[in-house]
Amino acid sequence: MDKPLKTPPPYAIASVDHALRAATMLQLEGSLTVTQVAERLGVARSTAHRLLAMLVYRDFAVRDENRVYRVGPVLELATHSRSLVSRLRTAALPHLHRVVDRLNETTNLTIRTGDTARFIASVECDRALRVGSREGMVFPAHRTTGGLLLLAELSEEELAEVYASEHYRDRPQERPDLGALSAELKGIARSGFAVNRNRSERGLVAVGVPVRDAEGTVQAGLSISLPGTRYDPLDLQFLVSTLQAAARALSADLAGTA
Repeated sequence: MDKPLKTPPPYAIASVDHALRAATMLQLEGSLTVTQVAERLGVARSTAHRLLAMLVYRDFAVRDENRVYRVGPVLELATHSRSLVSRLRTAALPHLHRVVDRLNETTNLTIRTGDTARFIASVECDRALRVGSREGMVFPAHRTTGGLLLLAELSEEELAEVYASEHYRDRPQERPDLGALSAELKGIARSGFAVNRNRSERGLVAVGVPVRDAEGTVQAGLSISLPGTRYDPLDLQFLVSTLQAAARALSADLAGTA
């Protein structure tokens, strides 16, 4: 049996959520000021300062002599990994904002590590009913649109290695049906896009396309997430074409910064 879907807590604690999001931003981006954190979280500078001070106290962040906050030892990633993620994220953000401006739905960029997918950038739309930011969150790859797009690039042998039974010896219920997953991924590879209904969270639909580098290798998944009540299959072609245009523009930017 598969791992249960992620469900937002019924009584979210805003201060905890803000602290976790601030820590995630530092981990993904490397360095931020109090003002930048305040703007991103939509809180007062004094609130952002208190959040960052607590992260420093717990070694999730450090503050340098210029009052710039950087990721601390608890969250520090390998330098090369952070550099790649930072470059992807920096290049993607303007394109994510343009997709949000056009579609008015929350837009995400996702990478894959093994059998997990991580949201490295997320821009929320301004609708009252919307999907919240997924930035920094980690899901099973086969449960996310971006993860499916990245898995679809693997050969049968590579896919079997990712989901080898020995990797799930202590959690067999989390291993997907490899036959069904392989068939689904072949369909995604043929179509060039993925649609995810209720797989990562109930009531959520996501549509995504791959982002490729100059050699044609998929680097990330670009997707929108929206409430299922607002999704109309008749809009799918327009959603996909909009995302594909953004993905091509992002790929060109990545080639220019390589």
